[in-house]
Amino acid sequence: MRIILAPMEGVVDDLMREILSAINPYDLMVTEFVRVVDQLLPEKVFYRICPELKTNGETASGTPVRVQLLGQEPGWMAENAIRAIEMGSKGVDVNFGCPAKMVNRSNGGAVMLQYPEQLYNVVKAMREAVPEQHPVTAKIRLGFNDKSLYMENAQAIYEAGASELAVHARSKVDGYKPPAYWEYITDINAKLPIPVIANGEIWNVDDARRCMELTGCDSIMVGRGAISLPNLAASIKGAAPYTWQQSLALMLEYTNRELVARKSTYYPARIKQWFNYLNRQYPEADTLFRELRIFKTAEEIIHVLQTANTNLYHQQLD
Repeated sequence: MRIILAPMEGVVDDLMREILSAINPYDLMVTEFVRVVDQLLPEKVFYRICPELKTNGETASGTPVRVQLLGQEPGWMAENAIRAIEMGSKGVDVNFGCPAKMVNRSNGGAVMLQYPEQLYNVVKAMREAVPEQHPVTAKIRLGFNDKSLYMENAQAIYEAGASELAVHARSKVDGYKPPAYWEYITDINAKLPIPVIANGEIWNVDDARRCMELTGCDSIMVGRGAISLPNLAASIKGAAPYTWQQSLALMLEYTNRELVARKSTYYPARIKQWFNYLNRQYPEADTLFRELRIFKTAEEIIHVLQTANTNLYHQQLD
C-alpha cells in the first residue's frame, strides 16, 4: 500500500510538504506544476517550485518528491523532464488534470483530455528522453466535458510508456463536487498492466479502505483530505487522527516557519485557505475562522491563533 500526496496548485508548496512529511509516512509527494511552454526552463524555476532538489529530491524527513510538469508541446516537455531528473527529481510527472480556466485556455491541463493522441505524444517524448530507471508518470481526470474518453486516454498514456497513472475520479466539469466516480478507476485498473493510483474524495480511513476495495488499487493519492486532516496518511496506516488541539498547534508551527523563514506576504490568505479545509474535520475550526476571517494582517491572525491555543491548554488543565 502506497499513499501519495497530490499536487495541489496554490495549496501544497514546499513548506506544506515539509510540515506534512514530518508527521505522515507518505511514500511520495508531487509538486505544484512547472509550466512548460516553448523553452527549456532555467534551474531557478525548478528550485523555486521544488527546493527539495537541493537535498537529493527529498524532504528533511526523507520523503521523495517528484516534479510535475504541465504543457502540451512534446519536445519541450521532454527537454524539461530531463532537466528535472538531472537536478534530482524522483521521477517526473505530467499534469493532464488541472481544471483551472487560465491553464485550460492555454491548452494545458485537463483540456488535453479531449485529445488522446496528444497525451500519447507528450508522454512518449518524455519517456524516450528520460533514462529508463526514472519513472515517468501522469495524472488525469476522467475527461473534460464528459467521461467518454476516459479509457482511451488511460490507454494512450500506458501505450506511450508511462510507469504509472494517477486518476482523479471526476471530469473537468465535475470540478471538486462529490461524488468521486471510483468505478471508472476500477475499470482502468482492471485493463492497464501498470500501477493505477486512485484519487478523489478520500477524507479518512474509511474512505481510503472503500476506495481501495472498489478500485482494486493498492496505491491512493490524497489531496484536500490531507489538509483537512493533517495526519491523514498516518491515520490511514494506523495512527490516531489528530485532535483539534494537535491541528491548531501544527498551524502555529506552520505560521512560525512561514513568517520567520520566508516572511511571506501571502500568509493571511494561506492560513484562511487552510481553515476552509479544516472546517470539514473540526467544528472548532469553523468557530475560530469566523473570528479571524475579518483580520488582514499576520499579527492579528497570529494573536487569534495563540489565544485559542492558550485557551485549549487551560481547558485541559481544568
